Formats: sequence, C-alpha cells, structure tokens
Amino acid sequence: MEERDAHVGGDNSRSGIPADILPGKHAMNGGEAAQDASGSAAGPERPAEFVEALAKGLAILECFDASHAEMTLSEVARRVGLSPAAARRSLITLQTLGYIGQKNKRFHLRPRVMTLGSAFYFAARIDEVLQPDLRELVRQFGDASSVGTLEGQDVIYIAHNSVQRARRAAAVVGARYPAYATSLGRVLLAGLPDTALDAYIDTVRPEALTSRTITDPAELRREILGVREVGYATTVDQLDYGITALAVPIRGPDGNTVAALNTSGYTGMVTPQVLVDERLPTLRATASRIGHMIHRYPILQSVIGG
Repeated sequence: MEERDAHVGGDNSRSGIPADILPGKHAMNGGEAAQDASGSAAGPERPAEFVEALAKGLAILECFDASHAEMTLSEVARRVGLSPAAARRSLITLQTLGYIGQKNKRFHLRPRVMTLGSAFYFAARIDEVLQPDLRELVRQFGDASSVGTLEGQDVIYIAHNSVQRARRAAAVVGARYPAYATSLGRVLLAGLPDTALDAYIDTVRPEALTSRTITDPAELRREILGVREVGYATTVDQLDYGITALAVPIRGPDGNTVAALNTSGYTGMVTPQVLVDERLPTLRATASRIGHMIHRYPILQSVIGG
C-alpha cells in the first residue's frame, strides 16, 4: 500500500465527483462544504443530458467515511453543500434502493454500496491482470504493493496486496488519498503535461498530514519535477507515519503514464535508498509487464485511461 493501508472511504477520503459537477463539494478531513449547491466552480460546461439528481445522490454516497460513518440529515446536507430538503430526497431514494440505512435520526451506508466497487473490480479484470504481479512483488519483498490512478487531485488505489500483520489493518482497494502525499500520486503528477501540472500546483492546497508532509507549492513542484527526471518517486512519512514507499509509472503504448505501481516498507526498517537499490529494477520490470497486459485488455485500458 502507500503511507497507510487503504480502506474504502478512509479518513482522507473525498468525493470522486469533479468539483465543477458536484452540487456541493465536501472538504477533506471533515471540513465544511467548499462550494454552494449551485456547483458554480469553474470547469467544463455540463452536457445538456446532465442529471443533477444523480450527481447529488452519488455525492451523498461518497461523503461517508471513517470520520463520518453515521450522520444526521443536517450533517449530510452540510457535507455535500445541499439544502436539507434536497439531501432528504436523495437519502430517501438511496434508502429505498438499499444503499443507505437509518437508525434513529442517523444515516449510514449499507453493504449494497460495495457492489458498485466490486462491479468495477470484476469488469476491469483487476484480479486477473494486476493481482498476480502484486502478489509476486509481495512474495519477493514482503510488505505491500499497490496500483493507483489519478482522479482529479487524488490518487485512487485500484489494486493492492500486502503481508497481513497484526499492526497493519486489512487493506482493500478503493481508497482515495491526496496525490501530493503519496509516492503513487507524485509519479502520476510527474506524468502530466506541463499545463496540467501547473494547474494542479496552482489549485492544490496541501495539508500537513504529518510533520514531514511537503506543503509548500514551490517545494512540491521541485519534488515532482525531480520525479519526472529520475523516473521514480520515494516518500517517507508523507501521508502517515511509519511507511516508506517507492513508486514507478505504468505507461501505455504511447509512452504516457496511465497508472503507477509502488512497493512499501516500514520506516525504520527500510530507507528510500534501500528500496531504490533492492527493488527499483524489479518494480520497473513489473510496471512494464503490467503496461503490456493493460494493452491486451481493452476494458482495463479504457477504465484506466478514463
């Protein structure tokens, strides 16, 4: 995994709906809604067929996380930037469909939500295409290995394998973390065109997730450009304490970065230099093999490519 074992909707989880589409975007770490219900943030123009009600429902599903496992109607409305009446209509619809449950006055997700993620997992052939290589990396080096893609300003983990240890929680795919604080994210950012990277640096608002997190935009830019130059990224305690990670790009047939692959170990037991010396050649060979495999599976190529 990355700096912490990923779990669906973790503490740093955020909505996957672009800010310009969300009816209201909830902020990271439980902040107040970052825009009002008009969804007026600058961005691509909505198509005529855009269904506002569907966007609101998806935003509500994605506003639940480990810090907000149960919420009242007003809390849900505030998290997604909707009026209580609009949030209530979406909640009732999702509750009727079995995606949302309610106990007393507090709403929570129900297991049926997991079918949305599992549909992607099986349709994209993740277990068949990506897991064998991740298992082999973990067999060789121990610790953990993941594949992630860039979604907005975050990295989403689409495949993961790890050694199960008592001090590390079981991990599942689907976690979403800020790209600036992860080795996978920095590799993906390094693969962006200059204009897209400039836009990211100009708009991202890094938070000090640990005392070692890079939050200065100029320093972050230098770090990403350094990753672009050497072709890999290392991080130490950037997202959370205790994990040192190394990541490399997974490239498509055109040479562009479509995903990233990492390997990680516990800080104090490994250093970035040890990861580079002992794991980088194997990690690059694995990333190349995965890139060729993705090209052989059109559905996976389509979903990773967006």
